[in-house]
Amino acid sequence: MKKKIVGIIPARGGSKGVPKKNIKLLNDKPLIEYTIESSIASKVFDKIIVSTDCNQIANICNKYPSIDVVIRPHELSMDNSKTEDALIHACDKLIEIDNFYPDYIITLEPTSPFRSINTIKSCVNVLINSKYDSVAAVVEEKSVLGRVKNNTFYHIFPNEPRRRQDREGLYKESSTIYGTSIEVLKQKKSVLGDNVFALIVAGIETVDINEPLDFEIAELIMKK
Repeated sequence: MKKKIVGIIPARGGSKGVPKKNIKLLNDKPLIEYTIESSIASKVFDKIIVSTDCNQIANICNKYPSIDVVIRPHELSMDNSKTEDALIHACDKLIEIDNFYPDYIITLEPTSPFRSINTIKSCVNVLINSKYDSVAAVVEEKSVLGRVKNNTFYHIFPNEPRRRQDREGLYKESSTIYGTSIEVLKQKKSVLGDNVFALIVAGIETVDINEPLDFEIAELIMKK
């Protein structure tokens, strides 16, 4: 039986770093539209949902007939609200209203406007054709890492080579994309299961827009 794949774009109206960040114009287009358009163009989703508490965001989504909007309650739209709770709420609404039971959820944060169609397809392909129960986009990190206690810097890896080219690469979540089976999402209340595939992304796909400077950098990239 064909697996049902749902893309969910979590886009609340509030934001600390940039007010109404998800609809702020980036190169004359609301930020969220880049994620909407790439998700539609990927042609891998049975349904695409925008979960939001904001009427302005909902109105933008109405321009796209293939996008469903789920209005989330206020308690799931606070600064400390977990994205996973909004994802589960959206899935519950799908079941309640459309009698539609998804197998896999792809989380597409609207703050990643450079996410490629190929990355979306790769994430879905891993979920439906492998033993992994979840996927996380990761990016290589070769910085010298440490902690600061009482103004003193302590290396996490004391013997790390000073030259960048000599260091062994570590990886961090890039938030570009997550893929999760519905069982993992509901049981663990997490986008990450016990067997996570590392989908390595690089370059501009890792740009995550959260601060005013991020918008300026993204504008320069697009104009170039």
